[in-house]
Amino acid sequence: MQNSKSENVLIIKGELIDLNTYINAERANRYKGAAIKRLETERVFWECKEQKIKPVGKKSLVIFEWYNKNSRKDFDNIEFAQKFIWDGLVMAKVLPEDNQENTPAMRLHIHEVDPENPRVEIHFPPEPLTAFTP
Repeated sequence: MQNSKSENVLIIKGELIDLNTYINAERANRYKGAAIKRLETERVFWECKEQKIKPVGKKSLVIFEWYNKNSRKDFDNIEFAQKFIWDGLVMAKVLPEDNQENTPAMRLHIHEVDPENPRVEIHFPPEPLTAFTP
């Protein structure tokens, strides 16, 4: 996806944990699940700091581009990781909170396969998005 100069884009290198892996870790040991949540949230936090992501206000749309190693996992299994992304954005003070007041109701998820460079790109398009606003 092409970004405009005024668009804030966060790129998280590699794949984030998927729902099935997280559930299996939780079932094995509740502390393991908590450790995964902490590590994935901190990973997003450090990417925000390294990339100097600026705070964003309430947006009408956020676009998630998931570039996965392969197409073996279900989309909803992959998209579970957005929980860690929202928490990391709050930890990095990109968002004040990850509640309904501060996060968009419209979230576009695009999935692609890139075995050489798996990543997640989170786009915060500039406002207004009248073409997308209901």
